[in-house]
Amino acid sequence: MSAVLSLGALHGQPDNGGLQHVAGPAEATWGSAAVEADEADLANSVDAGLAILTAPAPIAPWQQDALLRRVHERGYRALAVPQASAMDPGTRRLADRLGLTLLDVARPIVLARTCWMLTEGRDALTLGLVRKVAQSFEYSAADLADLLGHLASNLGHAVALIDADGVVHQAGGQLDDQLHAVIDFERWVDIARVGASAAASVRVDSPTRTGLRLALFGAGLGESQLAALSVAAEIAMPAVAARILIDEVAEVNDVSVSSALLRDFLELGAAPDAEVERRMSERGWRTSGSHLGFRMRGTGRIEPLPLLRSVNAELRTIGVEAHATTAGRGVTGWLSFPGQPEPAVVERFAAALRELHVRIRRAFPVATGVGSLRSGAAGLATTLDEAADAARIAAVRSATGWFVRVDSLGLEQLLLAWTDNDTFVPAAASLLAPLAHAGGELLETLAAYLDHESGLAATATALGVHRNTVAIRIRRVQELLGLDFDDPGARLAVHLACRAVLSRPDGDRAPRSEPGMAS
Repeated sequence: MSAVLSLGALHGQPDNGGLQHVAGPAEATWGSAAVEADEADLANSVDAGLAILTAPAPIAPWQQDALLRRVHERGYRALAVPQASAMDPGTRRLADRLGLTLLDVARPIVLARTCWMLTEGRDALTLGLVRKVAQSFEYSAADLADLLGHLASNLGHAVALIDADGVVHQAGGQLDDQLHAVIDFERWVDIARVGASAAASVRVDSPTRTGLRLALFGAGLGESQLAALSVAAEIAMPAVAARILIDEVAEVNDVSVSSALLRDFLELGAAPDAEVERRMSERGWRTSGSHLGFRMRGTGRIEPLPLLRSVNAELRTIGVEAHATTAGRGVTGWLSFPGQPEPAVVERFAAALRELHVRIRRAFPVATGVGSLRSGAAGLATTLDEAADAARIAAVRSATGWFVRVDSLGLEQLLLAWTDNDTFVPAAASLLAPLAHAGGELLETLAAYLDHESGLAATATALGVHRNTVAIRIRRVQELLGLDFDDPGARLAVHLACRAVLSRPDGDRAPRSEPGMAS
């Protein structure tokens, strides 16, 4: 016999006649299966096979005991019979003593056909699965997850789309981490086992997503089942690859629409616009209630769409209404509350956004800013603008983990955020232009002097020069700028100008690329 049967393999088949284990060994294997109306018609088994009877089990306990003994004496090591689960407890104990696996089967002929397919009819098993794959495509799938659901339902086996990091989508079951770890991602077709679990997988030939595999998996699967499943996976794979491409095109279009809508909304400021309000309502973006905005911007090179996918996956677990879309070189989003949440609730969700940032940063170099809680449409625009300012500050704050929340900023930081706009930055550069001929020396000294509250000694220590050098330079700065540093307003303006100009390596600020937010 080229294959063996086992209880696990039979349970792994969707069409097993309603098989249930009643008594005796559960881990046994059998070389063949024989089906007859009753025990008297059974031939002797030469390979410790499975006996399948179509007549129900007898009612009397002594008749049940006699049936088990006769089947065992004919060389069978398993008996499947209708109504076996109603057998007497003493009969079940006898099955344990004899080492005879006792099974209840509702549809014996279906079980017999499945046994034949597993032992003799491998091609029939494969063709049956291929037919079921084809039937899965007769249904219209809304998306990739829906398509995998159709496959799992028709095949009767769990289905997963995986990459090297884990499961991307799955249906009909959960792929075990240990089984995922032993799948060979280099091979075209791979069969992997860990304990009772096994998977047949094939590499997905997708033009847009690399490193994906389509896996069909389950417990107790035999070699013939896995061979058939590997063929089924190869047949299903092109449709899965095509669905991935369709979904990605739809996703890109949808993100483009949502990004444009957010830009239109922010450009309006507080001005009402019926058309924009209608489009936002259609997307489920309500402006009523309270909102907490956040902004993620790249501190290195990133692709906004994969970042958005990861952010949306995290937001689905956050426990409150949440929206996000791409904006410039990052992602802008917000949490919405029906009314005015308690401060403790706001703090909890602000902490959740920090945790989200930490998880996202493991895969993407981002800085995250969080605005303050605001109400209504104008409040939504305000909290998103605050989040953009906070994200710009976070981008140079490694000490805070590249995360800044507006409510935790001091007055100076808020003023610095305010100064980073198209009007102030050129004005700051113009104000400090007379210092440029000193090669940066005077500007650096001025900034340190103001940072150290006009302390000559502290400034000299910070710069590593003599205090007299600092005094000479500051006098020169006052002469060139024509300003009186005893005037608090003048000091604040110059201090902010220094920070704005020195905050970029090239000594100048680029204009913001997004209306109302950072890029």
